[in-house]
Amino acid sequence: MRRGAHQGGMAERNAMINRTHALSFVRQCQILGLSRSTGYSQPAPVSTTALALMRRIDELHLDYPFAGSRILQDLLRGDGHAIGQRHVAP
Repeated sequence: MRRGAHQGGMAERNAMINRTHALSFVRQCQILGLSRSTGYSQPAPVSTTALALMRRIDELHLDYPFAGSRILQDLLRGDGHAIGQRHVAP
């Protein structure tokens, strides 16, 4: 049983697929343990507003390392962000 290719995550294995390789795309997916649909999928780009919000959450984590998701949610709402607790929670 081959286990070497399965050590990384799905995104890492998906990055290993080379469409110009001598092995077919389907065979590469089989070897890596990926479904063909996963091999075809492309990651969605992250919007600039989401990146700014993530950056702000990181800043708040550095300023208040003891703060949980509820406190972070209140701090972000104080900044004017309409955000739910599940979006802030890890």
